[in-house]
Amino acid sequence: MFDIKAIREAPDEFRQAWNRKKAGSGDVVDRIMALAEAVRQATTRKQDAETVRNTNSKLIGKAKATGDEAEAQRLMQIVADAKALIEQSGTEELAAQGELDNLLSGLPNLPLPDVPAGESEDENVQQGEVWGQPREFSFPVQDHADFGSNLKDASGASLLDFEAATNMSGARFVAIRGQLARLERALGAFMLDFQTETNAYTEVSPPLLVRSQALYGTGQLPKFEEDLFKVGDQHYLIPTAEVPLTNMVAGQILNDEQLPLRMTAQTPCFRSEAGSAGRDTKGMIRLHQFIKVELVSIVRDQAEGLAELERMTRCAEAVLEALNLPYRRMLLCAGDMGAGARKTYDLEVWLPSQNTYREISSCSYCGEFQARRMNARWRPAVSEATPKPKPVYAHTLNGSGLAVGRTLVAIMENYQEADGSLTVPPVLRGYLGGLESIG
Repeated sequence: MFDIKAIREAPDEFRQAWNRKKAGSGDVVDRIMALAEAVRQATTRKQDAETVRNTNSKLIGKAKATGDEAEAQRLMQIVADAKALIEQSGTEELAAQGELDNLLSGLPNLPLPDVPAGESEDENVQQGEVWGQPREFSFPVQDHADFGSNLKDASGASLLDFEAATNMSGARFVAIRGQLARLERALGAFMLDFQTETNAYTEVSPPLLVRSQALYGTGQLPKFEEDLFKVGDQHYLIPTAEVPLTNMVAGQILNDEQLPLRMTAQTPCFRSEAGSAGRDTKGMIRLHQFIKVELVSIVRDQAEGLAELERMTRCAEAVLEALNLPYRRMLLCAGDMGAGARKTYDLEVWLPSQNTYREISSCSYCGEFQARRMNARWRPAVSEATPKPKPVYAHTLNGSGLAVGRTLVAIMENYQEADGSLTVPPVLRGYLGGLESIG
């Protein structure tokens, strides 16, 4: 949610920022101000009526005590009218407040001034030079779906089996077998070890089912419910570990010495991929279920948050560099960012079969956006200037460190050999008992 006082004090700032993210039609700031004024007027009418009711209720007894029945009847009518006005104004207040809350809860975060203008990925801006040199192949490169399907186990079964998965679950699922499944497991273990041991993230094993308030807190609800899988009446499958990790601090007041707080988790993620019909229908790029190692940071303020964004992005980049996978960093334009982000870097890995770079990690600074929704605060340290510091909203960040499935895709494409085998990246061989090749 957003601070109405802040919007009232700087309407043009909010207006320009929301226009950059194409937030709704018309002037959303004017709509917010009109609804806020309707709430204020209804509240004032209700409070004034309550004062009239309370004042005259006390006088009724006095009028009856003196035998002035006419005055008592007049006062009772005033009280009855006041009660009716209280009820009517309360209804109007709740309606206006509900409409205002619904509007505010569906609005995106404000992009920072250095975020480029634009509406699509075509207007994202590359940062610096591409890392790594794409491999030159002496044979026709297969895309990961064909290459993985052609990898066989001893029984002749495909190590990447889309047919079996489709038969049991439908489109956008895959079953991974044998040494390829072991490679996927090794990738996740390597990423977790790297982020915990090298980059000092605390590993968390979070719930995979969350209630609606957790998804509201991180911004998936109410606007993006169609992207979620609902289970029963109260729970949803997580679309990313960002949701449970960030909600670890929901409703809390953290101490200054606890920050920055850095957490990581490897979890399955579940997404309906609503609106992606026809996009990446072949292979593992866009599945309903996939594994991801997530990074989440809770920090004090914007200055610390922007420094943490650079650090988090480097933590993800270092994984790609350890795997020797060429990549580039992109600064997303306002129209291509997620709803909760103020600034986002995407890392895009080289896929030789497509002769292009594709997203493999997204790292975002969210400011107070999520903390306000989940009431996550921190208390500054006591100082001479602030002997009794008040709690303030924390700032949050999240990023992929990395998407395990897409990393497996990149390895299959970049490490495939002419004889149809797959070379295991050297950094992963210790997780595979020294195995150097698959197939």
